[in-house]
Amino acid sequence: MNLTPLAKTQLIAYCANMAKSYGVDDVSQQFSVTEPMERQLKAALLESVRFLALITTMDVDQIKGEVVKVGNYGIATGRKKNGRFFSDQGVDGHSYELVETDSCAVVTWATLAVWANSGTANQFMQLMSNNATVRFALDLLRIGFNGTSIAIDSDPVANPMGEDVNKGWHQIVKEKAPDQIVTDEIYFNPDAEGVLKEGEYKTLDAIVTELKNSLIHTSLRNDPRLVVLVGSDLTATAQTKMMNLADKPTERVAAQKMDQNIGGLPAYTPPFFPGKRITVTLLSNLHIYTQRGTRHRKSENVEDRKQHEDKYWRQEGYAIEEFEGYASIDEANMNIGAAPAMEPS
Repeated sequence: MNLTPLAKTQLIAYCANMAKSYGVDDVSQQFSVTEPMERQLKAALLESVRFLALITTMDVDQIKGEVVKVGNYGIATGRKKNGRFFSDQGVDGHSYELVETDSCAVVTWATLAVWANSGTANQFMQLMSNNATVRFALDLLRIGFNGTSIAIDSDPVANPMGEDVNKGWHQIVKEKAPDQIVTDEIYFNPDAEGVLKEGEYKTLDAIVTELKNSLIHTSLRNDPRLVVLVGSDLTATAQTKMMNLADKPTERVAAQKMDQNIGGLPAYTPPFFPGKRITVTLLSNLHIYTQRGTRHRKSENVEDRKQHEDKYWRQEGYAIEEFEGYASIDEANMNIGAAPAMEPS
């Protein structure tokens, strides 16, 4: 299919508007994003996906460095004889390293034709802008939760969750603080009756409570900022069990809301979070860094591929601020169902 005249006209207007916003003559040639527009681009990304605004996203000057502390989780109040009290604010952090990161949001000519005919020129521009911004923003989380390696040539077919684009938060903790990740076999069995087998739990509340009390540092266990991130496979199983048992409207409402609070902690199921993973942490503990001055954009109609491509290049990476503020059960070790029968001794 060829690019329709109306779609072509609106696409030209979109590129002209983008060029004006970034203060460049031609967006089809790669250009550097200036500092004021860096802030606007970052704000647009955070606004497009709500969960991104809850974690720590920062611009840094160096490709390698110490993790930036956004706060100290210990006590800051006391007294000192003949002086003023102060506590160590923990300025020494863990290291981070940023890598080349390249995003490309594609819209085919066929889709452009539909968008051009479905509304006004302003609506077309909004669709184009949202397509790029939301995809870039979602990929930050997709890679953050699933990234395990940094390939020279990433393979989106073999690694659809960005596993080979960068090392995400879970992988960083696995490598640098492995004791914070539960690798024993865990069995979530809401149908369990009687005495539970080793590693078997009847409720998510019990799993989260034990995870928090065994692996989260004592100074953080009662921190009101602590939350639980839980996979959709686990919440769906728990909700189904509760709905099947509920015989009153109030009980059904409680079942529908059970994933809002688990084990006494606010609960979230973020985009692209692995379905059988559970993580207890502070949201501010999850960091994404972009090197200041490295953002580059390009927006071009590629006739050979019959599509328009919005491109975004930068140096980017992930970090954890406090390892003892992150505790997780790896999805590979989480099982839904009964634990196997114990072998006779």
